[in-house]
Amino acid sequence: MMSFEQLTQMAGVICPMYVIIDAKGRIMSAGPTLRKLRPDLTWKGRRFFRLFDLSRPRSVRSVADLHRTAGSKLHLQFRDAPQTGLKGVCAPLPDGQGAFINLSFGISVLEAVRDYDLTSADFSPTDLTIEMLYLVEAKSAAMEASRQLNTRLQGAMIAAEEQAFTDTLTGLKNRRAMDHVLARLINGGREFALMHLDLDFFKQVNDTYGHAAGDAVLQQAARIMVECTRESDTVARVGGDEFVMILEGVLDRSRLESIAKRLIARLEEPVIYGGHQCRISASAGTTLSTGQSKPDAAELLNQADLALYAAKRAGRAQHCFYREGLEKEEVRPVTAANGASLSSPNAAPAEDGSAA
Repeated sequence: MMSFEQLTQMAGVICPMYVIIDAKGRIMSAGPTLRKLRPDLTWKGRRFFRLFDLSRPRSVRSVADLHRTAGSKLHLQFRDAPQTGLKGVCAPLPDGQGAFINLSFGISVLEAVRDYDLTSADFSPTDLTIEMLYLVEAKSAAMEASRQLNTRLQGAMIAAEEQAFTDTLTGLKNRRAMDHVLARLINGGREFALMHLDLDFFKQVNDTYGHAAGDAVLQQAARIMVECTRESDTVARVGGDEFVMILEGVLDRSRLESIAKRLIARLEEPVIYGGHQCRISASAGTTLSTGQSKPDAAELLNQADLALYAAKRAGRAQHCFYREGLEKEEVRPVTAANGASLSSPNAAPAEDGSAA
């Protein structure tokens, strides 16, 4: 005949979360893993129903009720915190001596392992809990690796998109980005000013001091344009020394004239490169989206371009607004009294600043 001590030793190996109660519901013995959940508790002699709260079946309130649930699943939890949820099954002891109840964590095993610092030694060697934990760990590792990969891919995609819309020399937006901004503003019914700016005398800098000096001048020009505009404005390099600024919500002509004059004055400040003073200027032309009943990006760019060349014909370092009929204006030569051909006041000066 097996002794009670032999029974508990065997149960501690096979089902380390067991609890044995007597006919009055007092705990006679508890498994090593169960005791680990409440290490400071004196288990022996403790009333089972004061330690555990049975949620299902709700009718279980005594040892006799437990006997009637033999073989059925029990749902219970600790009455004190942490109120870890448990599953159990009851097997009555012979001759009404009490009951043997085997407990497990069920779906709360992950929280239990975390809360009580459990290890594989706390479970029966045949318990599938350990294998499940390994699978959960492997799944978590795979999901984390997938998350990190997705994060890297998204970062690479964002970087690629940013590069596709950025001028590599100046860091400004490029023509492709400008087209997207224009389309967004027009489709959204937004009002804006479009300013086309071209650097004067830039070719002389390249020819005299080299392309490295020219690059330095372009980078300085880009910095100035960013400083003279708002963060919400768009500054794009659309050609070698051509730039477009899109100023959303700015329609006041005096304000736009002030912005253009400030830009030109700043751009005329010499850029020191290799001990040399590189000097340029700028001409600018502006058109307003409100000038068209249905704004068209290509037409607005053409109008700003016409205004730009009107500024160049006016003597450079100038700013002009687009006006209707500007496309019909032509450069007309004027004949001097001695018969020599002179430039019209509207003629653009040569690239070196002398008369054409």
